[in-house]
Amino acid sequence: MNPVLENQIIYSIYVRNHTLEGTFQSIEKDLDRIKDLGVDILWFLPIHPIGNKGKKGNLGCPYSIQDYRSVNPLYGTLEDFKHLVDEIHKKDMKCIIDVVYNHTSRDSKLLKEHPEYFYRNEKHEFGNKIDDWSDVYDLDYNNKDLWVYQIDTLKQWAKIVDGFRCDVASFVPLSFWKEAVKQVKTVNPDCIWLAESVHSSFGQEARKRGIYSEYDVNLFEAFDIEYEYDIREVLELYLEGKCDCTNYANALNFQEMFYPKPYNKMRFLENHDTKRIIEYVKDECPLINYTSLFYFLKGTTLLNAGQEFVDDHTPSLFEKEPIQRNTNKNISGLLKRLSEIKHNILSFDDYFEAKAYKDILVCTRENKFAKKVGVFSLKGQEGDVFVDLENGVYVNEIDGQPVFVVSNKLHCDGWPIIVSKKKGN
Repeated sequence: MNPVLENQIIYSIYVRNHTLEGTFQSIEKDLDRIKDLGVDILWFLPIHPIGNKGKKGNLGCPYSIQDYRSVNPLYGTLEDFKHLVDEIHKKDMKCIIDVVYNHTSRDSKLLKEHPEYFYRNEKHEFGNKIDDWSDVYDLDYNNKDLWVYQIDTLKQWAKIVDGFRCDVASFVPLSFWKEAVKQVKTVNPDCIWLAESVHSSFGQEARKRGIYSEYDVNLFEAFDIEYEYDIREVLELYLEGKCDCTNYANALNFQEMFYPKPYNKMRFLENHDTKRIIEYVKDECPLINYTSLFYFLKGTTLLNAGQEFVDDHTPSLFEKEPIQRNTNKNISGLLKRLSEIKHNILSFDDYFEAKAYKDILVCTRENKFAKKVGVFSLKGQEGDVFVDLENGVYVNEIDGQPVFVVSNKLHCDGWPIIVSKKKGN
């Protein structure tokens, strides 16, 4: 694991929908704006050719890959992509790409050349283990020749990019990932590995049906960062009003107790597979609180393209639907400030604890040098909360306003607060 990644920010880009043109070249002119948000890493959803057989929608799903070793011609050429990566590096950002190794499209180059690499069902037909994924065929990692092909492919891309986001990583054998990490190090020793670990209920159901699904705690043997899908369902229950804030606080505390340090769970309010956060949180004040919270939590923060514009439309994976750049709802200034807090005040070696006071979440991060306290009113309500701080006057790192602690209580006016206190002062 690379602990430095815990204090970094990933920005996800779906090339087809990021600009009107939907090309590699068109993204270059947006890099300065993205950099100004405080972004460290750009993650590109699959950039490869998309399968036609059984495709979803008019344009097909980017996760139904036809050829792992080339790029989608609608986005541009491989040289166009390399130039884009060079421009990203010039702006002191890194680039990771999606790796979809559980399956390929039903008309993939790999299927045509190596049908022996593919899973077959009880009828000895090509198929997949997850019914909804009707446009793909699963791969069979019992075939070690497949390992060679896939790792060679990773090495090819690792000479160009800085790392990989690995789709449904839980469904691909951990032993494969460990070997891949080992071999890719010979090409790129600083390669970043992000695992899409699956929802707790999804993994449980898969194992119940006899489908391999690795446990999150074990995936850290190979990966630097994992999705926080292990507790995402608790957050969504709270967003839907079906559980208390205490349940969410307990889930966060469970992670701190359960995972080996330094564990890194990627924190996100939304991604390309979820609803936009604005569908749950309609009002500005609660939205600012949630946004601030997800920068304060331990772990790499993910920004889903369009989130900075409070985009309320979730673009389809299967159609051309560019993100909506609502300039009147732009929260880029807030995101830039939160990135500065994440980069300069928070630390990967912090101990973390969360407590809920009705719908106000109080989070404490502490190491031997400093204590950081975040107060987040998730419904934008006022209230007094207990904080583990000495009485006195502090500064809200978000907006520079004074914060008063009296009798170990702090008054929250509904807007988020982050204070930092160096030890010994």
